[in-house]
Amino acid sequence: MPQGLQLAATLSTDPGRRAEPIRRRTLVLLRWIALGGQLFAIIIARMMEVEFATVPALLVVAIAAALNLWMTAMPSRVTQTSAAWQLVFDLLQISVLVALTGGLSNPFALLVLAPVTIAATALGDRQTILVGLATIIMISAAAWFAAPLQHPTLDLAMPPILQGAHLVAILIGVVFFAVYARRVSTELATTSDALSATQIALAREQKLQHLGGVVAAAAHEMGTPLATIKLIASELRDELQEALPYRTDLAEDAATLTQSADRCRDIMRSMGRAGKDDLKLHAAPLRTVLEEAAEPHTNRGIGVEILLLDEIAQPTIRRDPGVIHGLRNIIQNGVDFAHSKVIVSASWTETELRIAITDNGPGYPQAMLSQLSDPFPITRRSDRRPSYDGMGLGLFIARALLEGSGARLILTNGAEGAKADIVWPLARIIADDRQPLSANPYIS
Repeated sequence: MPQGLQLAATLSTDPGRRAEPIRRRTLVLLRWIALGGQLFAIIIARMMEVEFATVPALLVVAIAAALNLWMTAMPSRVTQTSAAWQLVFDLLQISVLVALTGGLSNPFALLVLAPVTIAATALGDRQTILVGLATIIMISAAAWFAAPLQHPTLDLAMPPILQGAHLVAILIGVVFFAVYARRVSTELATTSDALSATQIALAREQKLQHLGGVVAAAAHEMGTPLATIKLIASELRDELQEALPYRTDLAEDAATLTQSADRCRDIMRSMGRAGKDDLKLHAAPLRTVLEEAAEPHTNRGIGVEILLLDEIAQPTIRRDPGVIHGLRNIIQNGVDFAHSKVIVSASWTETELRIAITDNGPGYPQAMLSQLSDPFPITRRSDRRPSYDGMGLGLFIARALLEGSGARLILTNGAEGAKADIVWPLARIIADDRQPLSANPYIS
């Protein structure tokens, strides 16, 4: 599996391998803000002559402040489990304050939703469930054991029916915020991991192309010294045969040297045939680019056929690593699922270039069409070829790379099998093949 996909697999399946789920500084800062708000609310309530258990409430705030001071003085790595237990402590502290200050008649009771939302956003499933259950239990206990608020002139008691409705609303909010925040954070994390894999894959493609250009330049530059070595070796062999006819071993050594020079020449020619005159080709005929994209998958038992609207008048397009890698991923997807063939057809007009990649496989699952370009989609493993070693990133990477080049990717089911249409505005993909080639670098 390529390095980019290995990284994405690790990150998506093992959240514990990531950095701290919540930075310690963030936890400390959020708790100081909460404690400041709680202390401010207690002071305002006393100024309004609201009577409640003030000393116990201040003691609860002081305990949380002591925990924050301890976390500041004893820094250590925050793990998924430790972060979850700290959020449970925050829940306990808020619930005790709510119970001491009127229970569900206290409008600040809804603040118990904050820890479960943080857990759903930053922690794993088990930790989120733990914090969610703790929220339900603690707010229910706070409502049951609540001490009523008193005021000299106002009746602050809330009717039982409203308290019950308030409790139900908070419980629904716990579930809603947990599920909603969890879904959003999971999608964001998955997309981020997939984008990281895309960047690694594209960087790898660019390095390979750059390496090919350097090898081509080296092959071009080494042609002359290899020819010189061969010439001198041939002359040396002839002179040795004349001067020292009895030293056949020296003549054989000279002949071996000539053969080695010829072998080096052949190797360098084969390595440099793709870019003899330029470090890196930036433009190529459409068929050449399509053949380069399909080449890694042409020997996997599935026929890959390339059809052009007009072989003679085919356009010259940008030989962009992102475009080639994106096309290669879509062709790979077709080969992975095709029964016998994949057809890559290209047509163009004065304004656009269209490439259609079709296969004769089972096609895309109808229920998955809207999710095919999402990272790590759930796909049908039963229809995959035995050699398939993917993990759901191919089409996502293809879409990201192709759309980055100005194309639109349309995934549908054709008459038989799956179909992918890639459409570019011609001005975004066409290349000027009349520009002079750049100079090869000097290789000492």
